[in-house]
Amino acid sequence: MLLHSSTLLTASTTFSSPLTSLKTHNALFYFIPTSRITHLSPNSSLSTSIKVSTSSSTLVQRSTNEQKNDCNKEICRFCEVGNLKNALLLLSNTPFEEIEVNTFCCILQLCAIKKSLEYGKKVHSIIKTSGVFVDSVIGSKLVFMYLNCGDLNEGRRVFDIIKNEKVFMWNFIISEYAKIGNYKESVGLFKEMREMGVEPNYYTFSCVLKCFGALGSFVEGEEVHGCLLRLGYGSYITIGNALIGFYSKCKKMKSARKVFDEMSDRDVISWNSIISGYLLNGITRQALKLFSSMRFSGFDVDVVTMISVLPACAERGTLSFGRAVHGHIIKAEWFPGEIVISNALLDMYAKCCDLDSAVQVLESLEKKSVVSWTSMLSGYARQGQCEKAVELFWKMQAVGVEPDLFTVTSILHVCACSGSLEYGKDVHDYIMKHGLLSNLFVANALTDMYAKCRSMEDAQYVFNQMLVRDTISWNTIIGGYSKNSFPNEALRLFKEMQLECTPNGITMACILPACASLSALDRGREIHGYILRNGLSLDPYVTNALVDMYAKCGALLLARRLFDMIPVKDLVSWTIMIAGYGMHGYGRDAITTLDEMRSSGIEPDGTAFIAILYACSHSGLVEEGWRFFNIMTYCCKIEAKLEHYACMVDLLARAGRLTKAFKFIEAMPIEPDSTIWGALLDGCRTHRDVSLAEKVAEKVFEIEPENTGYYVLLANIYAEAEKWEEVKKLRERIGRHKLRKGPGCSWIEMKSEVQVFFAGDKSHPEAKKIESLLGKVRLRMNEDGISPNKRYALLISGDEQKEEALCGHSEKLAIAYGLLNLPYGKTVRVTKNLRVCGDCHEMAKFMSKMFVKEIILRDANRFHHFKDGRCSCRDYW
Repeated sequence: MLLHSSTLLTASTTFSSPLTSLKTHNALFYFIPTSRITHLSPNSSLSTSIKVSTSSSTLVQRSTNEQKNDCNKEICRFCEVGNLKNALLLLSNTPFEEIEVNTFCCILQLCAIKKSLEYGKKVHSIIKTSGVFVDSVIGSKLVFMYLNCGDLNEGRRVFDIIKNEKVFMWNFIISEYAKIGNYKESVGLFKEMREMGVEPNYYTFSCVLKCFGALGSFVEGEEVHGCLLRLGYGSYITIGNALIGFYSKCKKMKSARKVFDEMSDRDVISWNSIISGYLLNGITRQALKLFSSMRFSGFDVDVVTMISVLPACAERGTLSFGRAVHGHIIKAEWFPGEIVISNALLDMYAKCCDLDSAVQVLESLEKKSVVSWTSMLSGYARQGQCEKAVELFWKMQAVGVEPDLFTVTSILHVCACSGSLEYGKDVHDYIMKHGLLSNLFVANALTDMYAKCRSMEDAQYVFNQMLVRDTISWNTIIGGYSKNSFPNEALRLFKEMQLECTPNGITMACILPACASLSALDRGREIHGYILRNGLSLDPYVTNALVDMYAKCGALLLARRLFDMIPVKDLVSWTIMIAGYGMHGYGRDAITTLDEMRSSGIEPDGTAFIAILYACSHSGLVEEGWRFFNIMTYCCKIEAKLEHYACMVDLLARAGRLTKAFKFIEAMPIEPDSTIWGALLDGCRTHRDVSLAEKVAEKVFEIEPENTGYYVLLANIYAEAEKWEEVKKLRERIGRHKLRKGPGCSWIEMKSEVQVFFAGDKSHPEAKKIESLLGKVRLRMNEDGISPNKRYALLISGDEQKEEALCGHSEKLAIAYGLLNLPYGKTVRVTKNLRVCGDCHEMAKFMSKMFVKEIILRDANRFHHFKDGRCSCRDYW
């Protein structure tokens, strides 16, 4: 049976579907729903049937929707109260098709807040399995979750899928890369963002400017500055602060200050940024000046301000300013208990040498951090109070504060600078006990400590134990051998280093002194070539080391040529050149160089005065030496040290003014050491003053009773005066004390190999040729009326034995070897570990004329240039 449609067109129910069908027993009814439907008569059976069927369908639909809504609401309710576990459990048990996007977003948000990467990944897995399309909404939540949970790689993968025009997501990912120090990736994302047409906002610019500052990308940062001005962000305080930081890190403080001055509004961060910028660039005076301006401007300082200003006070050594800042901190109510500020105060007092105040700050701390102890320890170290520093190192452990790596390396530095080997070994035991030797920084510091304490065997042991070595490791061990007079070992290790890693400028500055020590000119030239090939010649440390090497290898003209090529000469450059002239006996040139240095605006320091006094001493310039000593004391206000006094005593003693030298020593305000008395004793030998020599010798023997050299020197003085009984007594005294004199040796470099000769040594393969050559030279000398000076073999009896001994002196052997093997026109360069004797000096002069050969001999005191029968020292050495 069909119902007329007009019967149903007045229904009062609205249907969701455009066409609805209702089925009854044998009939099918079709109707078109309208906004209103008239109810059938309740007496009609058909009406009843239709009503039942409609109600049933509606209830089922409603029940299903309510169940679905209840699950999503329940999951969101769990998320609201932070119950992630139950939320995830319910999510896992809910059919995929019933989960709403908002529900996924809620639970991902909670995973991000709780930093639960494990649960976050499970949610992501459910999203993938359910086939939900990851759009910008849910994708943003996934990226946020991964980044907040520390999985940047996975967050980046999701981000790359959902890239869109929403700037906040770009800012988020750029910021995260910046946080981990991957500034290049942040900059790359910024460029990609611009290419996609996404317009950056103030936060983007603020973040990316920090990245450009960290990378030192000045040009690109300036372009960003121009871009943000065009977009109207120039007046933002956040942008202004970021620009100050950027320009400061790029060392463009004028630009940073310009931004700061042009800011219409500033906050405390603005002031902190510009103050920190000046401090970062070493302009501490301006940093302190700005701090004062900040206070006068009415801005309240914060913790960041204080930890910027206090290091500036420490850097400048302005204790009074630091105390004023301390007073402000005490008055402020919001600073008490700030451990960071207390540590900065402690460090400031320690660096300003007010250790009493530093101790008071340390003791006032209720809870001392490892930084507190380390700052105090470093303060003791700067004052040379090694014992207190070491005591503090053990005390901090006793109160339960475990030293960190910086503390350990600091205490090792203390031991290194003070030469405290025993304390250093105790720290080494601590390092082994706590398994710290595997740390590269600790191992390097330990090697350095042993090297500076002159224990190269221990330094080599630590170096051998290192599983991983860097350039610093190699530089430390090479520099240690070089400074401790083991040049051959230094050169050997330098060769090994090149097989493992690339040497740098510091390596060159360490190895060149080894060449200088050996007078190994050929090796030095090879290293100079390496420096030029690898672009290291612009390093001032390297150029200074090169000038020093050439000067000490006897190539003074090359040293001067290289010195003249240095574009900006510092105090070290000038001092090296002055010392070079001094050791070659060119005192007048040394004085001229010093005058040039002062004319250039560089004033000499204590080391430069040692160099000029040494030069005057070895050139017999007594009056000039006195003049420079007085200039140093009265004009430059430099307190004379033992080295200066030793030069003055040597100056007077060489000139024969022995009594004046003795009185000078007695009038010294500091206790003279063996070097000073030894210089006077040497003068007594030169001028044959036996009486004074005896007095001086006793002074030397008291200070260094086991130094054989002084006994031998006095024995020679007695022998020259023909006091044979005294010579005998002295020899017995030497034997009684079982003293042994170090063997004299000389060496010569040939074809990058060093040939070493000892006195009387006949083991050399060419010993017979050398002996024959020296015999011919002696014969020619006798023919010319030049007899051997036998007083230089005074402890041997018999003229023939004396003459034979003299011919076997090591410098003669080395010179003869050079004459036999070097080609015509090649200079003979010989080095001796002791002072050259008079007979060898005479023979070297004669050989230079006989063979028409230039001979350069470097002994323990100076250089001798022999040419045409004359010596550059003019027999004054």
